[in-house]
Amino acid sequence: MDSPEKLEKNNLVGTNKSQLGVCGWILVFLSFLLMLVTFPISIWMCLKIIKEYERAVVFRLGRIQADKAKGPGLILVLPCIDVFVKVDLRTVTCNIPPQEILTRDSVTTQVDGVVYYRIYSAVSAVANVNDVHQATFLLAQTTLRNVLGTQTLSQILSGREEIAHSIQTLLDDATELWGIRVARVEIKDVRIPVQLQRSMAAEAEATREARAKVLAAEGEMNASKSLKSASMVLAESPVALQLRYLQTLTTVATEKNSTIVFPLPMNILEGIGGISYGNNKKVTAKA
Repeated sequence: MDSPEKLEKNNLVGTNKSQLGVCGWILVFLSFLLMLVTFPISIWMCLKIIKEYERAVVFRLGRIQADKAKGPGLILVLPCIDVFVKVDLRTVTCNIPPQEILTRDSVTTQVDGVVYYRIYSAVSAVANVNDVHQATFLLAQTTLRNVLGTQTLSQILSGREEIAHSIQTLLDDATELWGIRVARVEIKDVRIPVQLQRSMAAEAEATREARAKVLAAEGEMNASKSLKSASMVLAESPVALQLRYLQTLTTVATEKNSTIVFPLPMNILEGIGGISYGNNKKVTAKA
């Protein structure tokens, strides 16, 4: 990957590397002479302090003095012939206002976002574009509308990261000649009409209800299969059903001590009835 200095030289449009000429050197000599005559007052006007996060692009007789911006620290600006422009290299936050967008499936939405970028080439930012921040701001709005216009509403709602990455790539390629490097793009909010919100909510509720009915039906089917298996096991051993009755009675009696009406199988009553009937028969025979 090329270094920022090399990219700065390649992307530079306004640099003129030709010599100043005879008249230019005469003016430079006169400027130095004026600075010496008015010394030490002139030194306070000619020395400029450039901060660590700033760079200075110096124009001498209308030409950029060097391919690379000056700073940080002290720089010398000659009176009457030098003009300098300070450029801030810190990351800039660009808030994109809500953009009304017509998606590919003909749904009107409002989308806003934020772009983080910084200037890596101060000379290109000054020489290649009139207002680099305004140009980046307008380009970010246009790119957001163009990219989201090719997506459906469901793609916008579910694929924000992919859309933001594609917007970042397009912005980075378009602003390279301006000395801009886009660090990050984020989509903050997607606003849809209220009527569409209600329709989507109703659709989601119907989907949830249908899924709940399917789950309930599957549960009843599984329960019926289990009951069928249990009934087959109990049918093989009638005594198991009696044990189940007694176990249920024990469980109920433990939780609440109260009068319990518990059904008894007829075979038990038949055994008791058979004994009683045999006794009655013997008494009748004796009589």
